[in-house]
Amino acid sequence: MGYTIAMIGIAACVLLCGIGSCIGLYKTSTAAAGVLGENPKMFGKVMVLVLLPATQGIYGFIIGIITSGALQDGMSTAHGWAMIGAVIPMALSGLISAWFQGRSAVNCIYAVGKQESLSGKLIVYPGMIEFYAILGLIISIMLAGQVGSAITAAMALVA
Repeated sequence: MGYTIAMIGIAACVLLCGIGSCIGLYKTSTAAAGVLGENPKMFGKVMVLVLLPATQGIYGFIIGIITSGALQDGMSTAHGWAMIGAVIPMALSGLISAWFQGRSAVNCIYAVGKQESLSGKLIVYPGMIEFYAILGLIISIMLAGQVGSAITAAMALVA
């Protein structure tokens, strides 16, 4: 039962981070298409802003890989719930920060469309939102390491 619970948590983390990134990328890519329709030479200036929300999907995938390495047959239900607890920080921060980072980057893309020289300065605003996704990533890595150690120790006692 614990194995199933942990799998659901890991899958939800990857899925929620991916959904947040898709929403953010949808918003930024449509804004960039409008700006590039006016001035195609701005592709390089807006591309970084377009891609920023994609990182949360990558972070969720990283957590999925790390935590799936700790999965073991015969995990207790408590360990399964602990794994869900370990991935929740990344799942929620990934979903929400990608969504809002996309919204922030859209406005920055429009501003770059009006004044090209702002492109280097405006990356700061959506970049600040990235900080919270990174915090979720770090906390989930730390918690997953604790759960993995506890599972290994428990399995050693049983064997």
